[in-house]
Amino acid sequence: VQLVESGGGLVQPGGSLRLSCTTSGFTFSNSGMSWARQVPGKGLEWVSGISSDGSTDYADSMKGRFTISRDNTKNTVYLQMNSLKPEDTAVYYCAMGSYRNSWTKYDYWGQGTQVTVSS
Repeated sequence: VQLVESGGGLVQPGGSLRLSCTTSGFTFSNSGMSWARQVPGKGLEWVSGISSDGSTDYADSMKGRFTISRDNTKNTVYLQMNSLKPEDTAVYYCAMGSYRNSWTKYDYWGQGTQVTVSS
């Protein structure tokens, strides 16, 4: 199983980024997927999840700004992030499964991609 995130970078406050997580080694269409983030020195924060049937779920602070989606033909899950704030600065990880912050239930994670929101 492999999960590879991309799309992070430096963006100004109010800007947008789209993260991608390309996967292999499992039947993507049958799996929920999630995004989480971590600030150095702090714990993981659950961001969003999408079920195998496309149902989506968001942490309250991300609702209306972030959109999770999936493309089963590309085995890829996306996170569109709009109206970014400095406090969104973190390493963003994708994970196989959709269990909110029940971290022990996640078996596979990507390596993470850095998002920095700064002027």
